[in-house]
Amino acid sequence: MDPTIDAREWLETDGLGGFAMGRVVGPRTRRYHGLLVAATTPPTGRLMLVSGFDATVETSAGRWSLSAQRYAGVPASSDTHLESFAHDPWPTWTFRLPDGTRLGHELFMRAGAPRVFLSWRLLTETTSVRLTVRPFLAGRDFHALMRENAAFSFAADDDGGDVRFHPYVGMPAITVASHGTYVHEPYWYRRFFYEDEQRRGLDCEEDLASPGAWRFDLSAGEATMIVSADVGEASIESARGAERARRAALGGALDRAADQYVVARGAGRTIIAGYPWFGDWGRDTFIATRGLLLARGRADAAFDVLRAWAGLVSEGMLPNCFPDGAGQPAYNTVDASLWFVVAAAETLRAAPGDDARRRLVDAVEAILVGYANGTRYGIRATEDGLLAAGEPGQQLTWMDARVDGREITPRIGKPVEVQALWLNALALAVELGAPSSVRWAALFERGRASFEARFWDEARGHLRDVVDCDHVAGTVDARLRPNQILAVGGLPLQLLTPARAARVVAAVAAKLLTPIGLRTLAPDEPGYQPRYAGGVAARDGAYHEGTVWPWLMGPFVEAQLRVGAAEAPAARARFVEPLLRWLDVAGLGHLPEVADGDAPHRPGGCPFQAWSLGELLRLDRRVLAPPSAAVVQSPATSHVAAAPSVMLPKQPGRGERK
Repeated sequence: MDPTIDAREWLETDGLGGFAMGRVVGPRTRRYHGLLVAATTPPTGRLMLVSGFDATVETSAGRWSLSAQRYAGVPASSDTHLESFAHDPWPTWTFRLPDGTRLGHELFMRAGAPRVFLSWRLLTETTSVRLTVRPFLAGRDFHALMRENAAFSFAADDDGGDVRFHPYVGMPAITVASHGTYVHEPYWYRRFFYEDEQRRGLDCEEDLASPGAWRFDLSAGEATMIVSADVGEASIESARGAERARRAALGGALDRAADQYVVARGAGRTIIAGYPWFGDWGRDTFIATRGLLLARGRADAAFDVLRAWAGLVSEGMLPNCFPDGAGQPAYNTVDASLWFVVAAAETLRAAPGDDARRRLVDAVEAILVGYANGTRYGIRATEDGLLAAGEPGQQLTWMDARVDGREITPRIGKPVEVQALWLNALALAVELGAPSSVRWAALFERGRASFEARFWDEARGHLRDVVDCDHVAGTVDARLRPNQILAVGGLPLQLLTPARAARVVAAVAAKLLTPIGLRTLAPDEPGYQPRYAGGVAARDGAYHEGTVWPWLMGPFVEAQLRVGAAEAPAARARFVEPLLRWLDVAGLGHLPEVADGDAPHRPGGCPFQAWSLGELLRLDRRVLAPPSAAVVQSPATSHVAAAPSVMLPKQPGRGERK
C-alpha cells in the first residue's frame, strides 16, 4: 500500500454520541478528526477534547515518527513506515521501521463511556526501543476551531498514575491513565492545517495545546494509554477483552457498523444520522431504524428508539432535529412524522406487546389528527385527500438545502413522496386499529383515488415531483426526480397500476440510477449539477440537483422486484454486490451520505451515514432475503407478497390486534 495517499477514514464510537475518527494514513484533514470527542449531554453537547497525538520511536539505529501532522505553509509529514492497516474489529496499524523493527498500534472505544484506549507493542525481538507520545488537547465545540489563548490551562494533576487536565473552566476534565512516565513540557502548536475544511470553503487552521508527553520502554512490554472524559479504567486488557466479545456478539461487519449509530438519549435510545457532524435527526432516525434495527431482528431496540421520540409529538409534528447545544427541538419537517408511522407499524409487527402498541399507536393517532386538521407551515389535508405543506422561507421535505436564505429545491404544495408517505400512514393507522380508523380509512380512499390522477404524467411516462406548486391549484413540477420511487417501492403500499409502476421504475433506472444510488435530478433536466464540491453555497446548490444519495437504492431495488423488472438473486448481483464494494472506499465499513452525479461518483458529504447503511441492510436482510430467511417478514413489507396494487387493509376494531 502507498502510505502517503490513503485518505480513507476510520471511526470508533462510544454509544453516547461521542467518537474518535481519522484518516488511515496521513495528517488530520477535518476539524472533526480527533482522538476523543465526548457528548456532554448524550448524544449532544459534543466537545473535541483531544485532537490527536504525535508518536515517535527511538531505537539504537535512529528515531522515527509513527504519526503525521500538517501545518499551514509546510508540506505534510507522512507515515512512511506504515506496513499495513486493518479496521476490524478496530483500527490497527502495523509499522516497519528502516532498521527492521516492527510495531503494532491499536485504538478502540468502549460502548457506554467517553474513553479511548490506545496501545503500542513490539512485533519483533528488539532491545532498547523507546516510545514518546505527545497528545494535542483542544477543549472546544466539535464544530469550531481553537486558537492560542490565555484562558487555556496547562496545569496537570499527576498522582503518579493518572494525569488529569482541566483545559477550560466549565468543561470536562481530561484524564490519561498510563504506566508510562509523564513529562510536563507545555507548548502551543500553531496553525495545524485541515485540507478538507479548506476544500469545503471553511476555516481550516487551528492552534492546539500540548501540556506534556508520555515516555515508554517498549522493550519492557506493551505501552498503553486510556484517555477519557470521566474516571479512567484501570486495565486496558479487561476493556479489550470485553469490547472484543461485545462486538463479536453483534454479528458480522455490517452489524457492527450498524451498532455505531445506535446511541443513548436519556433512558432510551436514538440514532445518530451520521458521523462526524450530524446528531439524531427525526427523518433519518425513522428511515434508518428499519434497516439498522428491524432488519437485524432488533425490535426491542427499535421500540426503545421510537418510544424516546413518541412523547415529542407537537401539533402532529415530530422534530426534524435536536440542536447539538442546549437548544429546543426544531419542528420543521413534514415527512419525519410520517416516516415514524411506517417505522412504528413495522416495529409493532415484530414486537406486538400491549405496552408497545399503546404508546406507539397513540403517537400515530396524534400525528394524523394534527396533519388532517392542519398544523404548522401550512401542513394540512385537502379536499382531494392529499397532503399540502409548505410556506416561503421553509424547506420541509428531505430536499432541504438552502443558500443565502433561498430554497434550492422549493417544493411548496404537494410533493410526491409526501403523498406516498401520507397514504401509507393512513392505511397503517387503520391496520393498527388507531382510534379514528374510520376517518383515516375514508381519507385514504379519497387520497388514493386522487393520487394517480393528479401525479401521473403520460407524456413523460413518470410521476410529477410536485403538484399544486406554491398552493396554486393545477400547477406542476414535472422534473424527473427520485422521490416518486416511494410510490412503488420502499413503503408497504404500492400506489400505481402495474403498467404505470413499471414505467416509473424504467424512467428512474434510465436517468437516475448509478452504482452507488439514485441521482436527485436527471442529467438532461435544467439545473443538473454533476459534482458535489466547492464551498458551502456550491455544495448546497448541488445537494439535490443531481447529487447521488445511496439510501435511495433501497426503495429502488424494492420497486424493481415489485414490478417484475428483476428477481431477487439477479437484483442482489446487479445492485447490492456493487454497493458493498463502496464500503471500502470512504468511511471504512460504511456508506457515505452522497456522491457526485457524474462518474466516477466520488463520495462526498458525511462519510458515515445511518440511512445509507440502513437501507443496504434492509435490502440484504429483508427485501432480498428468501421469505424463510428474512428476520422480519410480513405481508405488507415482503417483496414476495407485494402486489402490483395493494388495497387498504381490512379495518379492525380497537383492541382486535394484540
